[in-house]
Amino acid sequence: MSKPKPLMLFGGSKGWHASDWTSSDDRVRGGSSQSYLTPSKSGSEARFHGTLDIKALGGAGFASQRTTGEDRTWDLSAYSGIHLDLGNSDGMRYTFLIKDEILPVDEGGREQSTISYEYDFTDAGAEGLYVPWSSLKPTYRGKEKYNAKKVNLKNVKRFSIMSRSFFGDQEGDFSLTIKTIKAVKQSSDLEGGVVSEQHGKEVWSWKNSNLVGLGVILSTTWAICFGFCWWKGIDTSHMTLSRWWRVTGRKGFGAV
Repeated sequence: MSKPKPLMLFGGSKGWHASDWTSSDDRVRGGSSQSYLTPSKSGSEARFHGTLDIKALGGAGFASQRTTGEDRTWDLSAYSGIHLDLGNSDGMRYTFLIKDEILPVDEGGREQSTISYEYDFTDAGAEGLYVPWSSLKPTYRGKEKYNAKKVNLKNVKRFSIMSRSFFGDQEGDFSLTIKTIKAVKQSSDLEGGVVSEQHGKEVWSWKNSNLVGLGVILSTTWAICFGFCWWKGIDTSHMTLSRWWRVTGRKGFGAV
């Protein structure tokens, strides 16, 4: 079965449109934070910016932009996660959220709370930021929701980008440029390394590869054995690193 092409959600061929987003700040709870999402003139990117105030709510505070339209639905079940292509960032900590349920407003006209699935991040490298569904943390009213149901990827109702205080850890003006948000289908390599997107191609990341860890262990073991034999005056001429790799490779992997 062929891998589905990335689904552009915002930016890229879809562009950025101010009408797709609206603010959802702590002002609904008596706070003073405020956020904006400003597309560039070309619509190729958007800047999420504003002011995060923590004084009004005693150390708490949040400012966010969410998608508009209560009747909108995205089916992302064919994909394994979200890819964020980011531009300029101030280094503050941000949160990406999705929802699969939106309830009608209550009698007072306020939106009722539902579970959010979120991921915290600070920045991304040149290859962008890949967020697998398994990394999304379910929360309810800002607190982690244990034993929550899995997100219904066939019925995603909302996307949000948030700046929050993390209980007083950050405050003040914030600014994050977002180039694209898209759903992607990724896969891990045979050694357990993480695959990320870079310039439309899949590249292997050594950082999370099991083979790298195995190589470090075997090389360290060889160095210890070599040093011990040399200290004891034992002939080490046959203890070359390449021979060590061949021997351990045959015995170690052959026994698995």
